[in-house]
Amino acid sequence: MPAGVPLLLVDGHNLLWRAAFGFPAAILSRDKTRDLTAEFGFFALLRVAIREEMPEPPEVLVVFDGEHGTADRKDSDTDYKANRVIDEAALKPLRAIPHVQQALTGYGIHWIEIETAEADDVIATIVATTRQREPGRRVWIMSGDRDFYQLVDEHVRALNTVMKRGRRHIGPAEVTERYNVTPRQWPDFCALKGDPADNIPGVKGIGEGTAATLLAGGLHLDQLPDSGRLTGARKAKVAKTWDQVLAWRELIRMRTDLTLPHHPTGDPTRELPKPADVIEKLGLW
Repeated sequence: MPAGVPLLLVDGHNLLWRAAFGFPAAILSRDKTRDLTAEFGFFALLRVAIREEMPEPPEVLVVFDGEHGTADRKDSDTDYKANRVIDEAALKPLRAIPHVQQALTGYGIHWIEIETAEADDVIATIVATTRQREPGRRVWIMSGDRDFYQLVDEHVRALNTVMKRGRRHIGPAEVTERYNVTPRQWPDFCALKGDPADNIPGVKGIGEGTAATLLAGGLHLDQLPDSGRLTGARKAKVAKTWDQVLAWRELIRMRTDLTLPHHPTGDPTRELPKPADVIEKLGLW
C-alpha cells in the first residue's frame, strides 16, 4: 500500500493566474469596486481539485515564486522569461497574493515563499526530500506548467485540472505516450525543441517529433554527439547552437538543493473553507 498521507504541492502563482483569468464568472465586492475573482477562484479551484481528484484528504502545501526568484536564471540568460509582460492585467493575480497568503495562514494551511527562488525549484526540492524521508509517499503537483513532468515517477504525479477528466493525472506513462520521451529526458527534450513559456527558442527547425527521435531509447544530450543520429542538415543545426542548447537545459532543470523554511508534516490539512467564507474572513466583501 502507498505510504502515508498524500501530499499535494500547489504551484501558487499558476493557480492564481488561472483563477484570475480562467474562472467562469467575475467575483466583485458588494459595492462593485473591487475584483475578487483571483482570491475567490484560487480557493474554489483548489477545493474542487481536492474533492474530485485526490484519493483521500491530503496534506496541502502551497508554494509561491519569490520576488527575485528568476534572478539567477536571468543572470545566465537575459532572454529567460523576457516574453512575460507585466501590464495592468497581469498585476491582478499578483495583487491577490497577500490576501491569499493571509487566508492560508488564517486557516492553518502551510505555504512557502523564498524570496530568491522560483516555485518550481522549491517544489522540486520538496519532492526530492520527500523521496528521501518518506519513500513511497504519494505526491501530486498541481500546476499547468509542463516543466514539472521532469519530476514525475512511480509515486509523483502532475495534476492539471484544466485537462479533461481521466487525463488530469500525469505520470511517466502519460509523458511517454504523449511526447515519446521519459520524464528524465524532459530538460533535454525542451532544450532541443524550445519552450515558448520560458522564452527558450530551441534549435531552429527541430520540433517535438525530431527532438523525440534524436532522444529515442532514453538518450540524453551528452550522448547525442557520439550517437550517430546527427547527420546532414540536422547535424549542422544542432552544432551551430550546441553550447546554447546545453545552457538552455540548465535553465529548464529544476534545483533540488534549496534550504526550505519548513518541510511537510505528514498530517492531512483541514478541509478547505468555502471561497465565500474566505472572502468574508478577509473582510473583502
